[in-house]
Amino acid sequence: MATHKASLKKHITLWPLVLYGVGDILGAGIYGLVGKAAGLMGNAVWVAFMVSMTAASLTGLSYASLSSRYPRAGGAAYITHKAFGSHFLAYVVGLAVLASGLTSMATACRVFAGYFSGLFPLFSEPVIIIGLALSLAIIIFMGIRETIWTNSFLAAIEICGLLFIILMGLSFVGSVNYLDATTVQNPIGDLSIPILLGGAVLTFYSFVGFEDMLNVSEEVVEPERTLPKGLLLSVAISSLIYMSISIVAVSVIPATELAASKQPLVDVIGKAAPWFPPVVFSLIALIAVSNTALLNYVMGSRLLYGMSSQGLLPKFLADIHPKRLTPHRAILILLVVLLILALSGDISDLARATSVLLLICFSLVNLALIVLQKKDKVKGRFEVPAFVPAAGLVVCIAMLTQAKSEELLIAGGIIAFIGLLYFFVKPSAEAIAKMDL
Repeated sequence: MATHKASLKKHITLWPLVLYGVGDILGAGIYGLVGKAAGLMGNAVWVAFMVSMTAASLTGLSYASLSSRYPRAGGAAYITHKAFGSHFLAYVVGLAVLASGLTSMATACRVFAGYFSGLFPLFSEPVIIIGLALSLAIIIFMGIRETIWTNSFLAAIEICGLLFIILMGLSFVGSVNYLDATTVQNPIGDLSIPILLGGAVLTFYSFVGFEDMLNVSEEVVEPERTLPKGLLLSVAISSLIYMSISIVAVSVIPATELAASKQPLVDVIGKAAPWFPPVVFSLIALIAVSNTALLNYVMGSRLLYGMSSQGLLPKFLADIHPKRLTPHRAILILLVVLLILALSGDISDLARATSVLLLICFSLVNLALIVLQKKDKVKGRFEVPAFVPAAGLVVCIAMLTQAKSEELLIAGGIIAFIGLLYFFVKPSAEAIAKMDL
């Protein structure tokens, strides 16, 4: 009797995909880092977001082209292996994406703690971080249906909160010089290329998420056509919101005050709309930030489970809970790592470490498209000229040159650990060749 292997159902159409992408991109980055970025860039913080948007858009075009060529849930690791044929490089890229998700989760937890302590000062930040991490682990352990419901609810509130800030702050726009980059760190207001790229490395974290859309490609209707459109629309909508938020924030509150705030956007709405209960917006911010952590936790647990199932990580991580049907051991391992990162790192260092890891992966993806355009006869429905991935590669490398020693050490340590893990686990060439990350 013939048996059929279960496959993922294709049910995601264009606009649900766009909502997924926008919900993944928006979140902890803008709620937590607009203050840090203002401390570095002053009123010119929007320029840093614009550079980050350029880098994300160019790389997004490369991802869109690659997704139309190879519509499978292989992500950066699969593309890297196909372009360069290196098992080790593909393995490192695959786990680097997972690591970026972990640092993103840790950053979200610290942002959450900052907003929560502003709302309930009796609780210490370590206690808040532990409470959030445990709550997310429980939701994801309960099941994917519960997780999706939670995500949909949080994403809707998250987007509405940002749009509300923009609407309330419009009357303040035009009140400051938006090219004034004067800060404590930059007293002469120098808007040089190194300063600009340094700010962009930090704000680039806000755009993290669009690359995750490839992971649902096997559930997308007509992925060769839908994925490129959905990806580009998600980046465009998120970019518009981010640029608007950054301009509104420095229009309402001086950059120095934003930099010192633990809950910058709550302070912005407190001045722009004093009639609006600050407690309500604090809750909106908490919801938005927790959604970022939730999405990354889901992605991370599935990556660990999938890689373990394929022999790329220790087998015990591939166990499924008999009742909840979730990868409970992978969820538990991620919880431990998440707590270690969130309780030990500064928010900006963690965010920039995430940016460094992803900029390395994005550089390889852009280079991979250049290579594949020359050597692979496969053509997708969305092709881009070679200068697009070339420009994306140059921008990513330029931003990497401005990374500080702290985040380079964190990112380098993570990559070194991945390299050691490769030689410890010794995955087979066949397992790496069919990586489904």
